[in-house]
Amino acid sequence: MKRQMGGLCWVGLLLGFLVALGGCGEPSQGRVIRLGHGLGTTHPVHEALEYMAERARIRSGGRLQVEVYPAEQLCSERECLELLQIGSLDMTKVSASVMENFAPSFRVLGLPYLFRDAAHERVVLEGEIGQQLLEEARPQRLLGLAFYDAGSRSFYTRSTPIRRPRDLEGLKIRTQESPTAMALVRALGGAPTPLAWGELYSALQQGVVDGAENNPASFYLSGHFEVARFLTLDEHTRVPDVLLIGTGSWGRLDGAEQEWLRKAARDSVSRQRTLWQEHRERALAAVEAAGVTVIRPDKSLFVERTESIKGNFADSEELRSLLGSIRHAGE
Repeated sequence: MKRQMGGLCWVGLLLGFLVALGGCGEPSQGRVIRLGHGLGTTHPVHEALEYMAERARIRSGGRLQVEVYPAEQLCSERECLELLQIGSLDMTKVSASVMENFAPSFRVLGLPYLFRDAAHERVVLEGEIGQQLLEEARPQRLLGLAFYDAGSRSFYTRSTPIRRPRDLEGLKIRTQESPTAMALVRALGGAPTPLAWGELYSALQQGVVDGAENNPASFYLSGHFEVARFLTLDEHTRVPDVLLIGTGSWGRLDGAEQEWLRKAARDSVSRQRTLWQEHRERALAAVEAAGVTVIRPDKSLFVERTESIKGNFADSEELRSLLGSIRHAGE
């Protein structure tokens, strides 16, 4: 059924957006940019995207309108990316893990325990390194405008508490379509199972997978805490979200419109970070109140078990240099 829905989505979008000259429509009220993503309307990233739309309208005096379509109203995360590439959708938000399939340098952001803390992550992503990464997917017709904070990703499971790495052995753990994320789960003894986000609730409920990994806000807002009763705050990765525009859509904007959009995106980054921290604290309190067992393990056990991933990662001088730059950023 999910696949059939995806096919219908493609047909509808292609008919609708190609009529509008492949995106970035120009009705009488000004330029319209269409942004689709998979998160719900209560998610802090969606709230930040709505804030960006408001800032774009204000900065442009109403000449630049961003229409935000949440909750896979248009298509799945992967399909939104494909539509950006052909110019039938203008913008989307994806996890940096998914970007590994389009720009190899994004692999570095999925490495376990890459950042010392949230401050180190901000220095990297909002500085020269982050800007370099945002440009990496241009050859694939994708341009990054900003990174959003997605917190730390941790494991949650249906019925098996994870207190140490060996507790993951043999468990089917949902991952994104990311080679690095799958390597991490394998290093801990689990069986990585790539699965679309929209299918995960039922997969947990039916036992198709034994668990997944994500941040506390997404764990709560998705309702996964209703069927996965153990949350282990091992905080193995801090994988950001990426705000993207198709290069075709970007090229149809004039210089002023590009500047309005870039500034609106930057405005939304600081807003999103504040929203994110508020949502994280509320989410943890809510899932504990709902009876979820929240486990705070000895992270050093997970660090030790996943260290080999970093060693196997740097298969080129370019990637080794990037990893070294990130490690020393802010020192």
